[in-house]
Amino acid sequence: MLPTFPRLILACAMACVTVPLASVPAQAAAHAGSADAQALLSRAVAEVKGVGAPKAFAEFNDPNGPFRTRELYVFVFSMTGRYEASGADPKLAGSDASAMTDAEGHPFVQDMIALAKAKDGGRVDYVWLNRVDNRVEHKRSLVQRVGDHIVGVGYYAG
Repeated sequence: MLPTFPRLILACAMACVTVPLASVPAQAAAHAGSADAQALLSRAVAEVKGVGAPKAFAEFNDPNGPFRTRELYVFVFSMTGRYEASGADPKLAGSDASAMTDAEGHPFVQDMIALAKAKDGGRVDYVWLNRVDNRVEHKRSLVQRVGDHIVGVGYYAG
């Protein structure tokens, strides 16, 4: 058995090793995936149909509301590419995004409009800044046409 003083030093040394490790934040949780995005999109579409566009859009714009979870949020475009709601930045509502391009210059909003017109929805892939980890990453948005609105939720695919 060690004398009291060496045991105290050993205990302090162990604390110095374990406390810093315990205080290091865990790596960021894995990104939300396709199933999470699809579930949020389904809820958002049901909300638009259930309470009407104006009330639903106000809910989608609420940064603390039920339509924002981790890096997932709901966005809505008109069929001409005008923002009607954005959980990422509510101030975008009313602005024209029809000419918006991704980090590689791809006109992804036009792709969403074309997809909504042709098939009432689907998925659009593009490259976008993930504000959670401040990296440009591949993103996939699931979109669905609801009347004259394109409701979408995007998730980082890689």
